[in-house]
Amino acid sequence: MEVLNIIAYLRGPSNYRFLIFTIWLYFFEDVVSQKTGLKPEFRVPYKFELSDPPIGLFDPIEISPAVVPRNPYPVEPLPPMYPSFPTTYEPILTGRCPLNFSSISSIMDKTASDCSAPLAVLVGNVICCPQVKSLLHIFQGAYSSESDVLVLQQAAADDCFSDIVSILASKGANSSTPSLCSVKSSNLTGGSCPVKNVKSFENIVNTSKLLDACSTVDPLKECCRPLCQPAIMEAAVRISSKEAGFLDNSDIPGATADINAVNDCKSVVYAWLSRNLSAEVANTAFRLLSGCKINQDCPLKFEEPSTVIKECRDMAAPNPSCCTSLNSYISTIQKQMLITNKQAINCATLFGSMLQKGGVTTNIYELCDVDLKDFSLQAYGQQGCLLRSLPADVVFDNITGFSFTCDLSDNIAAPWPSSSSMSSLSLCAPEMSLPALPVPHISRSSGNYLGQVGPVAVLLLYFVYGVRL
Repeated sequence: MEVLNIIAYLRGPSNYRFLIFTIWLYFFEDVVSQKTGLKPEFRVPYKFELSDPPIGLFDPIEISPAVVPRNPYPVEPLPPMYPSFPTTYEPILTGRCPLNFSSISSIMDKTASDCSAPLAVLVGNVICCPQVKSLLHIFQGAYSSESDVLVLQQAAADDCFSDIVSILASKGANSSTPSLCSVKSSNLTGGSCPVKNVKSFENIVNTSKLLDACSTVDPLKECCRPLCQPAIMEAAVRISSKEAGFLDNSDIPGATADINAVNDCKSVVYAWLSRNLSAEVANTAFRLLSGCKINQDCPLKFEEPSTVIKECRDMAAPNPSCCTSLNSYISTIQKQMLITNKQAINCATLFGSMLQKGGVTTNIYELCDVDLKDFSLQAYGQQGCLLRSLPADVVFDNITGFSFTCDLSDNIAAPWPSSSSMSSLSLCAPEMSLPALPVPHISRSSGNYLGQVGPVAVLLLYFVYGVRL
């Protein structure tokens, strides 16, 4: 009866608008925002426009890439970053390599492009050499697919390595690529690794674990929270320790394993992975693993900055002679090579620590407007180019020739190290734990039913009884 009295009261004309307003207000509180789809505007993006930050905690925010601009001075000679088109020809092969190279032709083409003759020296550390080493691993995997042996005998390795170099050169690659990347035919033989055939390898190594860890390498997590790298090392240690009886009496992988044998066995592990993965998947994984390694260091060579230290010691305000000396020094290292954005951070940190050890305590990077891009090769002497930290390739087409993509092309300030003992900067974010989601409090006490069910139940009752009445 009490409920009917409430409903009769609510049906009065003076309360009708108030009731409708109450319904609207209640549901308005529970509205969930919804993204409205808009038709994109077709326009040419500004080349230095920032992109949306990536999802993940393991990489710094990437800047949208900007392709290196065309030469604005066509009457002047083209700089090394804008090479002429390659001259291709039919290679002369030994005829004694047992592998048909057509099975890895796409990887051969990619390697030749990444090591193109005019660019190989400039991109050797970041692009060319990682791709060459990946090619050799994939070649071993393709060879083992036809022989059940994961390595080559030295005679076959000599012939096949010679053919690989000849094919790459015929496609426009630099003929000095082997010396540039410190690779030779013995890289295909497995060296001192005691396990060299597929059956023995699979009897010793947990191959399921190895494949699970390396079949899909996460580009955001692998460098900081590695899965594939430790799996490869574990497999290499196990097969390198086969003859020493190490597998049965040690709980610490690598405790007594010979370091040279472990390194040789790592190439055997890579060959087995290449055998069990497609060429493209294996190449992507190997390039990502190489990227983790090269981005940890600074590849630039720094001479003793005595002049900079002399001009910039004990300086608390901008000093023209200090900045002139600093800019002059940096201009010499700009001619060495192209580096990645992460390498630039490490190079800036390393150089800053050298200056601090010499007595420069002021952040002269800030005072003299030194940016990260100042540590890499300059386009036309005006604009620095930093490559992305993720693996990149040199691209060739019949219109523009060779090109590559620059990243971080805006003015990002170079970091000044916090102490002279810092030679590199950790770019891995620490683990972060998110707070637990709040649990809504639900009353379980007994009492008036209308007080527990809330206004929605009252409104539902109103409409039910309203229809009946």
